Amino acid sequence: MTWSIIARDPATGQFGIAVATRFFAVGARVPYIAAGLGAIATQAFVNPYYGIDGVKLLREGLNAHDVLATLLATDDGRESRQIHIMDASGAIAAHTGRDCVDWCGHIAGSGFSIAGNMLAGADVLDETAKTYIANDSLPFPRRLLAAMRAGEAAGRGKQSAALQIHGEEEWPALDIRADDHPDPLGELERLERVSQELWVHFRSSMPTRQNPAGNTDRSVIDASIAASRARQS
Repeated sequence: MTWSIIARDPATGQFGIAVATRFFAVGARVPYIAAGLGAIATQAFVNPYYGIDGVKLLREGLNAHDVLATLLATDDGRESRQIHIMDASGAIAAHTGRDCVDWCGHIAGSGFSIAGNMLAGADVLDETAKTYIANDSLPFPRRLLAAMRAGEAAGRGKQSAALQIHGEEEWPALDIRADDHPDPLGELERLERVSQELWVHFRSSMPTRQNPAGNTDRSVIDASIAASRARQS
């Protein structure tokens, strides 16, 4: 039913989470990212406080393993949960409760973590990982979506999907969702392409902690859009 990938882009340091499921609005419940500090995906019988409290703990300086231990210790429903975490050092911690529905499990590699439950089999995670590793030349959002597409082809249902990416700021560099769609990953691929038309150019002008005013000169944004269109023509 559900699987997700957490990854950190080695080129930019961005954290990203992509998730898909045969359930409604997965993007509203599974992915949580603390900018520059780590990322958490909570799934199976989702406990939103794994994400809410986990992000707070990452900001307090706890590593992935200590965050996981702290969250599990306070939850009597832990055996029905699945969670995986990556921290700023690249350390990964994961838990799949013994009451999660087969097939369920977790795999990890250099800079990524993948977990799923109620899947057709281990191939879903394996193909997601293989494709993520093989596509390091793709832009980070497209690399994550390509990996998820490969996992989907290995066998699972469809209803909703989400992609969230954070850089250094508390607000996301990209946050797109398909809450109820016959081809949710395909819809995310379409939305990611649409984001390249205008959003990425406005994004670079938005306020940041280092530049609280951002850029309000529309001519700069218009010039960036025009230059991008010229490169594509």
